[in-house]
Amino acid sequence: MIKPRLIFNEIEQYLDSPEAIIITGMRRTGKTTLLNLIFEKMPSKNKILLDLENPLNRKYFEEENYERIKVSFEMLGIDFSHKPFIFLDEIQFVKYLPSVVKYFIDHYGVKFVLTGSASFYMKNLFTESLAGRKFIFQLFPLTFSEFLLFKESSLKIPSDISGITKANHEAISPLYEEYILYGGFPGVVLKTNVEEKRRALEEIFTSFFQQEVLQLGDFRKNEVIRDLILLLIQRLGSKVDIQKISKELGIGRPTLYNYIAFLEGTFFIKTLKPFTKGKDSEIRKMPKVYICDSGLANHLAKLDSGLLFENSVFQNLRQKGELNYFQKKRGSEIDFILNKEIAYEVKATPHLPDVKKLERVSSELNLRKFQVVSKSYVVHDNIIYGFML
Repeated sequence: MIKPRLIFNEIEQYLDSPEAIIITGMRRTGKTTLLNLIFEKMPSKNKILLDLENPLNRKYFEEENYERIKVSFEMLGIDFSHKPFIFLDEIQFVKYLPSVVKYFIDHYGVKFVLTGSASFYMKNLFTESLAGRKFIFQLFPLTFSEFLLFKESSLKIPSDISGITKANHEAISPLYEEYILYGGFPGVVLKTNVEEKRRALEEIFTSFFQQEVLQLGDFRKNEVIRDLILLLIQRLGSKVDIQKISKELGIGRPTLYNYIAFLEGTFFIKTLKPFTKGKDSEIRKMPKVYICDSGLANHLAKLDSGLLFENSVFQNLRQKGELNYFQKKRGSEIDFILNKEIAYEVKATPHLPDVKKLERVSSELNLRKFQVVSKSYVVHDNIIYGFML
């Protein structure tokens, strides 16, 4: 049985629109599974699904005359006298696919649903050629609420902290701890023991390095970007000092910027820019770095449990909108600011002074709302638990 992702309901609203739907994201987040689910639920029989990782399927798109591609589609069962639906998995394997998609949208009203892993390349390929003809959806590792669905847990998370008793917290905590330690990749969540989870995480990283870094990255020194990955994980939740890192790796700053852009473009990391109010512009160029999944971070490096918790909070917040952080040159800081409106400070075991401090800094920045995110059981109106995000 295919387990649905929450993003399915959002995508479903656009299935009748003329624009192509593109689902992208980190490897092993479930894009192919989601594509198959949409394909199954599509009521039309005038549809095909092709996996472009298969070289035989890529051959259909090698024709310079796109009308010959149309003939191939017809041989596969597509009737162009009625609205056709064409589903393509792993589109990054076909270099000139955007122009093919544009042609069939414009000439035959084809509805495309596409998936691809490497946005670093997809952005370059799709930005101009499909302007006004696409909707892009990013699929991330599971949120904690999705994690509970995949675990088939009967636990319900109250939307208000007043609905969480100490008994509720104790019931949820073991599952939340598992989520923090092993992350939200669907294939990892569905494993039933620790050793299987570790092997799955190892395979996910190996696949990412071989398929994205080695095949698509075309780097002259692959060991340097490997070392950069490990170095950035060690700096999780910290500001990225480009000058210092470039010296450690023995590469120039322009090269380092390109490597970081690649890792971010392929969804492995995410850099957060500072939220500034003028006078603190001196730290504007120093982003903070997080990794796509706390389980992967935990597998690749020995990190403090507080850092893993912070990264897990990041994973859930990033799906709600734009994230920034705030930090004065000396003193006050806020871990996350969501959509320039809501402040979140992450504390495994917060105390009243933490709440007061966040309230003061949030007020200075004219933010609409603030909340301290806790892992421990603490009762306070402005404290929520990480599993509630």
